Amino acid sequence: MKKILLSLILFYQKTVSPDHGVFSVTRSFVGCKFYPSCSKYTYECIEKYGLIAGVWGGLKRIARCHPWSDGGYDPVVRKKHA
Repeated sequence: MKKILLSLILFYQKTVSPDHGVFSVTRSFVGCKFYPSCSKYTYECIEKYGLIAGVWGGLKRIARCHPWSDGGYDPVVRKKHA
């Protein structure tokens, strides 16, 4: 399931994503507010934390992407173990 979801994210990035896909050249889209983009962030979360925690991290990141957000550099960080 993890590999399927990761391949779906890659498919999205290469096709319809406004900042990664084939339409990125023709659109006047400035780009994602965050670096890495939300799709890349979700991909990295799923790779590091697994399916459930990775999807949850990606959803939390997408929720932070709104007009009043400053954006900026927001890397995927390792969980701290107690």
